[in-house]
Amino acid sequence: MSMDVYEAMSTLRAVRRLKPDPLPEHVLHRILQAAAWAPSGGNVQPWRVVVVRDPEKRRAVGDLYRPQWAKYSAGARRNLAQLSGEALAKQERMLAAADHLGEHMGDAPVILVFCFNPDHMAITDADLGRPSVVGGGSVYPAVENAMLACRTEGVGCTLTTLLCFCEDEVKTLLGIPDGWYTCAFLPIGYPQLRGHGPISRRPVEKLAFADSWGTGFVAKSDG
Repeated sequence: MSMDVYEAMSTLRAVRRLKPDPLPEHVLHRILQAAAWAPSGGNVQPWRVVVVRDPEKRRAVGDLYRPQWAKYSAGARRNLAQLSGEALAKQERMLAAADHLGEHMGDAPVILVFCFNPDHMAITDADLGRPSVVGGGSVYPAVENAMLACRTEGVGCTLTTLLCFCEDEVKTLLGIPDGWYTCAFLPIGYPQLRGHGPISRRPVEKLAFADSWGTGFVAKSDG
């Protein structure tokens, strides 16, 4: 199965309603292989992924996720009062799908738990007096590769980090050793509804600057 990479990126929609049907082993392996192809600082690959398929462990992950989503969604719903029209309808649809995942996280046939070891990373922004993000550059490309592979395979997926709030419980459940920590959780499975499709993002002109901050980027003619 193949798909143009631009089509995959532009249709990688968060899919939160997943069938419980198991994924074929060859499909799952291709998704994990895609993650392994991702770049990392010094090609160290300071990440590992726990592929959670055991029904009891998946159920336990879901039980940990449910209250975390409940707390997070309460704040998100308070913000709905500021919206109206299509913007409100869009957020309500998203929250309805996220509520479904909140109740059914443990029913996903596979949950990918990405872990990292900071001792194996060159975290060049660790002492800059601001939140450090550089280390993630050696982990999240693998997460994105896995998600793009899911899209290509017709497998639904979404990324959540809410379970980082109960990391100790997750580490105990999955036997994650000291020195390793969690950073991304991907419930994956075949979509219940339409699955992936066109996504909504800010245009390039709102995100890219030309040579200095605030100078609007305009693509030049190739002629």
